[in-house]
Amino acid sequence: MLQLAPTPRPSPAAAARRRRRPFTSACICCSSVHELERSPSPSPRPRPGASLREAKRVVLVRHGQSTWNAEGRIQGSSDLSVLTPKGESQAETSRQMLLSDSFDACFTSPLVRSRRTAEIIWQGRDDDLIPDSDLREIDLYSFQGLLKHEGKERYGVLYRQWQKNAANFSIDGHYPVQELWGRAQSCWERILAHQGKSVLVVAHNAVNQALVATSLGLGAEYFRILLQSNCGASVLDFTPQTSGGPPSVCLNRLNQTPNSPVAGGSSAGRKTSKRIILACQGATQSSSEISLGGMGYAPLNMLGTIQSQKTAELLLDLKVNSIICSPQVAAVDTATVICEVQEAADCLGADCVPRYVEMKKLIELEIEDAFQAKQKSFGEIVQSGWVGGMEYKLLEQLWAQSKGAWKALLNELADDTSERVLVAVGHPAIHLALICRCLDLPMEYMSSFHLDDGSISVIDFPDGPKGRGIIRCTNYTAHLGRWSIPITRPTENDEEF
Repeated sequence: MLQLAPTPRPSPAAAARRRRRPFTSACICCSSVHELERSPSPSPRPRPGASLREAKRVVLVRHGQSTWNAEGRIQGSSDLSVLTPKGESQAETSRQMLLSDSFDACFTSPLVRSRRTAEIIWQGRDDDLIPDSDLREIDLYSFQGLLKHEGKERYGVLYRQWQKNAANFSIDGHYPVQELWGRAQSCWERILAHQGKSVLVVAHNAVNQALVATSLGLGAEYFRILLQSNCGASVLDFTPQTSGGPPSVCLNRLNQTPNSPVAGGSSAGRKTSKRIILACQGATQSSSEISLGGMGYAPLNMLGTIQSQKTAELLLDLKVNSIICSPQVAAVDTATVICEVQEAADCLGADCVPRYVEMKKLIELEIEDAFQAKQKSFGEIVQSGWVGGMEYKLLEQLWAQSKGAWKALLNELADDTSERVLVAVGHPAIHLALICRCLDLPMEYMSSFHLDDGSISVIDFPDGPKGRGIIRCTNYTAHLGRWSIPITRPTENDEEF
């Protein structure tokens, strides 16, 4: 079994000494990790097939809270609900978040709750909204209009199939999720055919999930795996291939919400007591400022220190049980800040004893200097075709060690009913690999996701650590405030991480 070395909290003086000497740690080595059985990779699915002349960014937004959302009623593609006051407020927050972006077009579902959200976000812009009936919510036929408990009572086994095996769920002679995936493919043809470089799409929970999944070539089995909250924004970047053909696709971020992504305890409507938060370390000094020790010994720079403090503040909404970090200095510094804030959070009185939060180092979270220096994006390495090249071999090494890292994180989540929140701190590169491990995707998918310094990604396990992970959000940066990267930053000159 994998053993993790507890990490003592360094004093400020000790931290300063550590930065003046090579960083050492009694961490386990990769050879001690028993390999997990490889999960079968998803079968290749067609991605959006239209060739592009230039890069295009698409921002997906789910509508604000509706009256039927608040009632717990199954909406589907019915058009009998409207935005609540909370939903209107969420839409206004989204408008402010996207105010500085120069969208060229806005596609919207024709359903009232979505169209009203689009009208709020789009106000003050000259172009008309573009309604598209294929952007309507999933068709749920006889289920539509029922309260959830009514669905359970009236349909029994059929309702349980909808909950447990939605991809193969059939009702009234239809397969709703499979039909939805087909509609999403059709939508992409029209969205990508639009002349604009930046396109806004305002629609619904299930259809936005289908749009994200089909853009990445993922099938209907990924329904309810990539969450879309009310007014949550997801950003997809499409880049033309020099050889022509379908563009490459990168999910820049998933489900950036008006409210905190760590608040609440449910995923896809299901209660969850197990959670892993992937916290990317803060920004570090550039390689030109680092001595012979290498990038692994680079401390946080001023921006990185602010980012780590902001992340620690965000996580105050949770009671973190343990923190696992890379042994590299920037990750340890970030983890230490999170740990100290967590321990002090419940200690407001003079006689209060701080809560202890376990902090450990895991060598499988360590990465090579080549990736820390950001010499090339994963996409460039994977697509270069030079499989025998040094960079590709390093990428393969990182991918191999991510298997042990993911197993170690899952082992930290006790397979019982207790609540457990684990924070893993490391470089964005290793977290990209962990996201792919969670989704049972091969190494080549690492270039399909993006993470920034100081961001967090949240993974819930409503069925426990042996069940499928639900991605609540990726690359969430709103907590960084004025130091965050704008949600719709230009795609030009972006680095991979």
